[in-house]
Amino acid sequence: MSDNADGNNEHPTDPAVNWSFETKQVHAGQRPDPATNARALPIYQTTSYTFDDTTHAAALFGLEVPGNIYTRIGNPTTDVVEQRIAALEGGVAALFLSSGQAAETFAILNVASAGDHIVSSPRLYGGTYNLFHYSLAKLGIEVSFVNDPDDLESWQAEVRPNTKAFFAETISNPQIDILDIPGVAGVAHSHGVPLIVDNTIATPYLIQPFAHGADVVVHSATKYLGGHGAAIAGVIVDGGTFDWTQGRFPGFTTPDPSYHGVVFAELGPPAYALKARVQLLRDLGSAASPFNAFLVAQGLETLSLRVERHVANAQRVAEFLEGHDGVLSVNYAGLPSSPWHERAKKLAPKGTGAVLAFELAGGIDAG
Repeated sequence: MSDNADGNNEHPTDPAVNWSFETKQVHAGQRPDPATNARALPIYQTTSYTFDDTTHAAALFGLEVPGNIYTRIGNPTTDVVEQRIAALEGGVAALFLSSGQAAETFAILNVASAGDHIVSSPRLYGGTYNLFHYSLAKLGIEVSFVNDPDDLESWQAEVRPNTKAFFAETISNPQIDILDIPGVAGVAHSHGVPLIVDNTIATPYLIQPFAHGADVVVHSATKYLGGHGAAIAGVIVDGGTFDWTQGRFPGFTTPDPSYHGVVFAELGPPAYALKARVQLLRDLGSAASPFNAFLVAQGLETLSLRVERHVANAQRVAEFLEGHDGVLSVNYAGLPSSPWHERAKKLAPKGTGAVLAFELAGGIDAG
């Protein structure tokens, strides 16, 4: 598993930390298969694994050593993809899941339960809004949507004693605004709660949320990380810097009776990812298949090249639409006319992604 108990999600001698983004997207997390010396990532299409002896099995189940127990919890193919995405985002560990929706659900349930509260930007992908507004409410988790995500006082005003996290998209869909990551993270941290961000549209190539103060990153890997439309998957990346020993998070500081009394906060930097894996993935079972992990790995190898072209194409389309008489407005932070253009130059200097929105003059009838 990528989120080892010792907090190191790569081999001790792995030089990936010093590699360029382009090298990481091809090689991070992988060594040639020791049995065959195969260079390409093997697909370990297996459900279960053998143990050396009972002592080895006990150490694995006790999270004392890294290794494979059951593919619902972890798999060698999936592990490489987790390590690679964690390296690209600059995190300490990742958890690869069956979809982006699963990743967002796990990200919230890992810190919140019935009676708890989340503060969120209202500028969200529709599926995320439905999850927050309807499904989480059925679980007893209340979500407050701030009035203005660009106003830090709006975030401040929604905090309650039972607030467990802030949530936002780094580049929102479809508003295409750029989140003030340092500002929102500062408000969250002043109240002892983490900032969880969805970095799907930006990808780690355009925005590095951890470098700006975010604590957890989620992706729908179906979109740009995979890039080919052949696999549905999601991922959670743990930044490894948030202090879970604060009083708001008893799930991290008290023994877990369902997992041998482990105290997750004592497991080091990847505590958040480990808790999501051995509690939520174990019980809810939203595991991605090894084959889908392999497919996403293929997409990752060309991520930077694809995103560069995506950005170039989107910029040209946005500029064309902005100058068209039949278009009333264009939402794209790459345009100087965007209210988020200056922020984009600071947080996303390589570009603002491939998604844009526009409004036709004449509205629906004109379409």
